[in-house]
This record gives sequence, structure tokens and C-alpha cells, in this order.
Amino acid sequence: MLEPLIGELSSSPVITRCTSNPVLKPSDVPYGPTLVFNAGVAKFQGRYVMVFRNDFHLEGGPPGEMDPLRANLGLAFSDDGVRWDVQPRPCWDYRTREVLRVYDPRLMVMEGRCYIAVAMETRHGICCSLAVTDDFDRFEMISTTVPDNRNIVLIPERIGGMYVRLERPFPVYSRGRDRFDIWASDSPDLKYWGNPRLVLGVEDVPFCNDKIGPGAQPLKTDCGWLEIFHAVDRDDRRGKNGWEDVWQKRYTAGVMLLGAADPARVIGLSRGVLIAPEAPYETEGGLRNGVIFPCGAILEPGGEVKIYYGAADRTVCLATADVGDLLKLCLEGGPVAAKG
Repeated sequence: MLEPLIGELSSSPVITRCTSNPVLKPSDVPYGPTLVFNAGVAKFQGRYVMVFRNDFHLEGGPPGEMDPLRANLGLAFSDDGVRWDVQPRPCWDYRTREVLRVYDPRLMVMEGRCYIAVAMETRHGICCSLAVTDDFDRFEMISTTVPDNRNIVLIPERIGGMYVRLERPFPVYSRGRDRFDIWASDSPDLKYWGNPRLVLGVEDVPFCNDKIGPGAQPLKTDCGWLEIFHAVDRDDRRGKNGWEDVWQKRYTAGVMLLGAADPARVIGLSRGVLIAPEAPYETEGGLRNGVIFPCGAILEPGGEVKIYYGAADRTVCLATADVGDLLKLCLEGGPVAAKG
């Protein structure tokens, strides 16, 4: 069965793109990556910190092929969240005989420590791993999922004594091509996870026909947990749309509100897209054009929300919105029916 096409999309008027975009690009990084994108960002120990994905072109390969053996994670600091001081070398290049690379980091500050969730490409599938660091020099691995799972983010405080994470498994066999949803699970110790619950399905999102996944770390508000997620629509009529021969997907950002005491319950979902690819750095010249991939969000004391996202799988960009406006979008959209 063919899914209905989505059509044209526009960003919500509550969103303001940073005039300095892209805030991080390959030429800003001293060790020469081809692509710099999908960055986790947090405030930690009095300053902004960014851990970003570096990809390198495969020598002798076609334009769209990257070398997984050279991929790593970079590090940058900032005083204002806009201008970044990139460190002279990567901060993490984790690999073993089984693990080929880690990528797409998310940062969550909890109980005075900084946790980092990464996608992990292994010889037996894609997993998610959770690690913790106090200095971005040493990373302690805590837990790893079974394949295939991706896009893990932690609720940054315990709920009823339990840790909670959002995640996006890959049920290809049972759901067909893509059609991936957002789930939640919990843990007493960050190592052993269970009690899985479906949070949001593709069918719940009007601007999506392919897959969704948790994006930035959830933000605590008076109304509940604000979560900015990514949503994907596919149109097989799209042809060459970047460096690869064919790219038929479009990535956008959406926003939902989760229950304060039960983050697996969607108490508000914006029925319109939050950020759609429209600016030239989102629609032109990238590895995959038409991609907005949110990986970081910060709620400032005055109510401004900074949203960091990968643009066209090539650079890191920043958009802002008022937290009240984001909550209004969610609450006006209304709740999503409980699953199960």
C-alpha cells in the first residue's frame, strides 16, 4: 500500500533561524572533515558544549560515499551558543573489532554529569549506546541496545525513581519499509532497560509518511516534557537531491509535549511542522538536501529555546523559539490517543 504524499511544508512562524547559520561547518574544523552535522548540545559546567559528527569522504569513492573507518565525534565550546571554539582534535573515536563507528550524539545533563547517547554501527547491525563523561576526554560506556535501535535520548531526571529514555527501533520485518515509531522504556540503573511502551506512531503525525524518531533531549516545563523530534516523508518522484544518485526523503522537525509523570503519554502534539527545509543551507549543496535533523535543545532562563539541527547532512544550524509558543502549538494540537 502506497502512503499518501505530504506535499509542500513550511516552518512554523514561531521559529527564527539564526542569522549566523550555519553555526558550524566543515571549514571551521581544523582536522578536515567533509561533513559536520547532527550535534548534541547542552549547558554543562557553566558553558555551552557541542559534540558533533564528523564524516570523511571515502578516498577514490563516488561523491556521496563516506568512509566509516575515519568517522569520529568532534568537540566545541561556546559562551553564547552561537560562536563556537572547536577543539583541535576529535573527542571520541570509539571502535572495536565489532564496533565500526559511533555517530549522531545527543547530550543530556543529569545529576551533575553529562550523558551522551550515540548511534553505533556494528558488524551485526545498528545499536544505541549510552555513555557518561565529566570532561569530554574520558567516556565510560554504560549500556548498549540490541540491533536495530537508534535515536536514544534520556529524560534528564528520574521519574518515580526510574530513568526513562525515548528510542526508535527498526521493525522492518513487521512494519514493512521504514515505518518506524517512537517508543519509551525505563531502567533502575541505566544498564538494564525494560517496560517498553509505544509513545508516538507515524500515523499520528500529519506531515510524515515514512518514519519518526526522538531528536533533542527533552526539556522540562511547567506543563510537561517538551520534545522536538524528527519526521520523514518520502516521495519516490524525487531524484538526485544531493551528492548521492537518488535521495527521495525529506526530514523535518516536529514538537510534542509529554506527561510530566508519564513521558510515554503524549498530552499535546503540534499538527503542523515546526521546522521544514527552506533556507539555502538546508536545501542546496549538501550530502542529502532537504534534511532538518534536530539533535540538541536548550531552554534558557528567559524562555528562549535554542534548537540545534543538522542541515542537509552537511552543517550544524540553530533556530530559536519562545517556550510559550512551542507549548501553545502542542496544546492546541491536542493529545494523542494512548497506545495499547
